[in-house]
Amino acid sequence: MKPKLVVLASGSGSNFQSIIDAINLNQIDAQIVRLIASRNDIGAIEKSIKANIPFSVIRKQSFPNPEQFETTLLNELMQCDPDLIVLAGYLNQIPDQVIKIFQNKIINIHPSLLPLYGGKGFYGIKVHQAVIADQKNESGCTVHWVTSNYDEGPIIAQSRIPVDSKDTAESLASKVLKLEHQLLPKVIKDILEKQNS
Repeated sequence: MKPKLVVLASGSGSNFQSIIDAINLNQIDAQIVRLIASRNDIGAIEKSIKANIPFSVIRKQSFPNPEQFETTLLNELMQCDPDLIVLAGYLNQIPDQVIKIFQNKIINIHPSLLPLYGGKGFYGIKVHQAVIADQKNESGCTVHWVTSNYDEGPIIAQSRIPVDSKDTAESLASKVLKLEHQLLPKVIKDILEKQNS
């Protein structure tokens, strides 16, 4: 039985696609058993349909209180029984109870060299705007374990690139995204191999 992955996404799903591609190329020995999307109008859903991967939409805003969101997400994950949960551009904070039950089984990819430019408000293009504004000479991406504090979990791996003087937030975002597509599948592969050894 191959290890089971659940991917959570909120956007275009390009990191999700990088995992699908790595599995199809036999670089990762695993199966994605479900995509959990935070909205029903995102590119990640199109990618899951194309790849024949079941998906569900759990909109945090649809629940009258955080406890109901937590229970719904937890039940969905428990049914999937994943070996690893991957946040691939997922913008909702993971509830504490979910983190507790899936201790050391949830990873996130973030488009900066954490601890720089992490935490609430730092997501997507906002991260790269901050890097450019601060005239940093390098940037990159980080895969880390998910804890109760946004972007503060133990770092698993990072990839770095120089920031060019001509870079804009958009050009930097594009460069960092390419790094993410290489780093995330590699980390997933390493974690699953360690779990199995």
